[in-house]
Amino acid sequence: MAIITPEHINQFKKIVGENNVFSDSESLETYGKDHTEKLQFTPDIVVKPKTAEEISAIITICNTHLIPVTPRGAGTGLSGGALPQLGGVVLSTERMNNIIEIDEKNMQVITEPGVITQVLMNAVKEKGLFYPPDPNSKGSCFIGGNIAENSGGPKALKYGVVKDYVLNLEVVLPTGEIIWTGANVLKNATGYNLTQLIVGSEGTLGIVTKIVLKLIPHPKHDVLMLVPFNNLEKASEAVGAIFRAGFTPSVLELMEIDGLKIVSDFVNNHSFPVNDAIAAHLLIETDGNDKEVLMNEMTSIAELLQQYECGEIFFAEDESQKVELWKLRRKISEAVVHAGYTIEEDTVVPRAALPNLIRAVKELGKEKGFKAVCFGHAGDGNIHIRINHPTIKNSYGSDEMKDILIDLFKVVKKLGGTISAEHGIGLIQKPYMDIVFDKTTLQLMRSIKKVFDPNNILNANKIFDLN
Repeated sequence: MAIITPEHINQFKKIVGENNVFSDSESLETYGKDHTEKLQFTPDIVVKPKTAEEISAIITICNTHLIPVTPRGAGTGLSGGALPQLGGVVLSTERMNNIIEIDEKNMQVITEPGVITQVLMNAVKEKGLFYPPDPNSKGSCFIGGNIAENSGGPKALKYGVVKDYVLNLEVVLPTGEIIWTGANVLKNATGYNLTQLIVGSEGTLGIVTKIVLKLIPHPKHDVLMLVPFNNLEKASEAVGAIFRAGFTPSVLELMEIDGLKIVSDFVNNHSFPVNDAIAAHLLIETDGNDKEVLMNEMTSIAELLQQYECGEIFFAEDESQKVELWKLRRKISEAVVHAGYTIEEDTVVPRAALPNLIRAVKELGKEKGFKAVCFGHAGDGNIHIRINHPTIKNSYGSDEMKDILIDLFKVVKKLGGTISAEHGIGLIQKPYMDIVFDKTTLQLMRSIKKVFDPNNILNANKIFDLN
């Protein structure tokens, strides 16, 4: 890869304006990290374009001179996708922050990638519309980053993940061309599905500059309850039982007691049952347009859970109690990081295999000498595993932690699961791709990367190395 010269910097300044090119030490430090463990890589320069045409001009220069480019949204990622480990240019989309159009008749929205996800959700909600994917960082993450990672969140259980709402994308390719991947329609069988190829590609195939999303009517009511269990496996078993009984909650989240204790202290909220007799909680929500139907459904779920040794169920009686319950769930990841659980895995298994996965995590922790907290989207089998190792704080670059994670991911694979559900592969998970994919599949992926990015300048060495 080439070194950035003063001439390159002057060219970038002419494209985006002098005030949108940064090389000071504070900016380089800020844009050299995201929320992945405690990793830091320093770029040579940070550039903040405003349009697809500006991005095209920048990336054409970089492609010609073999300068590495790392696309970046809000920097909330957990797999190192926005880390500039090769230096070069960090290309931030933060100035591309306009909601271009909310089309109420067709229930669609056209947006730029630098719009904060919750801002987008609130804007369409004002029109009575709903964009369901709601990652826990929705108050700070960008919709473009959600596209890159195919984000999910708690409501993915009922409504699906980002890919289920993307109709069309404007993309700048690593060679500088600007394309649209599809059409603004609900059905499309015209050629290869480039739209869905870009979704979840982690900024390795192109830079998304406009996004067309489908919307649905916003549900009028929701009911929320917190259910304690004195046995973690019973809580896990109860998850599958709810669906087998014919219920489809909008949210079904698991929080084991260690994590709940940590987050209760972190947000200074001790109004919900947290004691040593409790092993885990399920946070369950139903939503829809008929409140009586929702209450009846939730009552039936509560009765079903009595078979799984649950404790006294807490129903949120008003919006303020709902906010406090959600604060516990939304803040748990931040809280456990603060408590030393710096390594996070984003495993997913078939729902019925959840008890086996959690049991395996705990047994592995005892064997290898680390503590683990499990929480997350139990309804769709996606459990976040936060690891607190006494001497290892980053999985990246640690042979000992790599051996631990290989053991963990082999269990996940054996249970029919995979190593990432919504956080992506990025930099830190790529050593484990051969656990879940054979050589032929990985080579197909590398070949696709080479077609889009023949000089390997765009987010190079993420997901896999080209070799």
